Amino acid sequence: MHKLIRITTIPLSLEKLLEGQLTFMNGHYDVIAIAAEEERLQKYGSDNKVRTFWVEMTRKITPILDLKSVIKLYRYFKSEKPLIVHTHTPKAGIVGMLAAKLAGVPIRLHTVAGMPLMETLGLKRKILNLVEKFTYSLATKVYPNSKGLQEIILKENFAKPSKLKVLGKGSSNGIDTAYFDPELYSEDLRDQFRRELKIEPDQMVFIFVGRIVSEKGINELVSSFVKLHKIYSSIRLLLIGPFEEDLDPISPENYKIIQTHEAIIHEGYQADIRKYLSISQVLAFPSYREGFPNVVMQAGAMEVPAIVTNINGCNEIITENSNGLIIPVKDEKALFNAMEKLILDQELLKDLRKNARLEITSNYERSEFWKLLLQEYQSLEKV
Repeated sequence: MHKLIRITTIPLSLEKLLEGQLTFMNGHYDVIAIAAEEERLQKYGSDNKVRTFWVEMTRKITPILDLKSVIKLYRYFKSEKPLIVHTHTPKAGIVGMLAAKLAGVPIRLHTVAGMPLMETLGLKRKILNLVEKFTYSLATKVYPNSKGLQEIILKENFAKPSKLKVLGKGSSNGIDTAYFDPELYSEDLRDQFRRELKIEPDQMVFIFVGRIVSEKGINELVSSFVKLHKIYSSIRLLLIGPFEEDLDPISPENYKIIQTHEAIIHEGYQADIRKYLSISQVLAFPSYREGFPNVVMQAGAMEVPAIVTNINGCNEIITENSNGLIIPVKDEKALFNAMEKLILDQELLKDLRKNARLEITSNYERSEFWKLLLQEYQSLEKV
């Protein structure tokens, strides 16, 4: 059986962004998962019944550490002789693709699921541009996980059109719509969750799921919500996700508001977000940049429409006034207006909820995505 090596910078990406995918592929290849954080990676391997190999990597620019990672991976590839090395996330991409190229791995694939460089300026932006272009040059095929990302790659001249391909309608893993199914949550269960969070049955809940950082639009979201709450006191904001104070912190003022505001509930990172989605009416997701955001699909599958920014991925999943609303990036006033619109227009909200799940089940079913990816691997074997 041919060997398939999948690399992400940290195990969290294997657990969440590629959930279930490596176990499925293990039925067709000898799969090896590579990431940092040795203990968590080993647990992932045990839970998902795949082999693992630990390599130290960080999401920051660390040239000496990165070189050590390349050498370690090169030696491992030479000994294992994989047919395919497939990387995800920027750091895993450059380190994994370089090591695979040097080791003579025949099929070298990289998935692009977002570009941190899009929110970077000056010298750092130039460096990240070079790294991105170099990563793509080392790969035999590059998979942007949205049409919008593909357009950005072409516009920036990072790769030729012949090297790029979007699988299906986008995404890196699709959505398990049997798992994200509102029918799993009875009204009694939802009432119980509301009581646990001190949310009254008649209170409208806006939810955000993701890292609590500036580039996710948290400053705009918190400010908009606070202003709205002064007018509509029965609304609530549910924030699900961790703070990242070292990489991209939100403003100190908004950090304090999150901790103290009576109508904002911060639950931190949650392995299972379904119960929170089950008691929410609207996903507010004003991110500055994305690849193909899982949470917008997960919310949709749970019949929760979304307010999203007009960026790639988000504007491919959401159609204006069909399964959500689309607003300009970094526009606090537009976010306020969109949230207020859904508070006031309950008929529109009902229609958006009705369409939300259908959009996901029709276009982003996880099992179908896995089949597409397997077909892609098998077609590349024949080239």
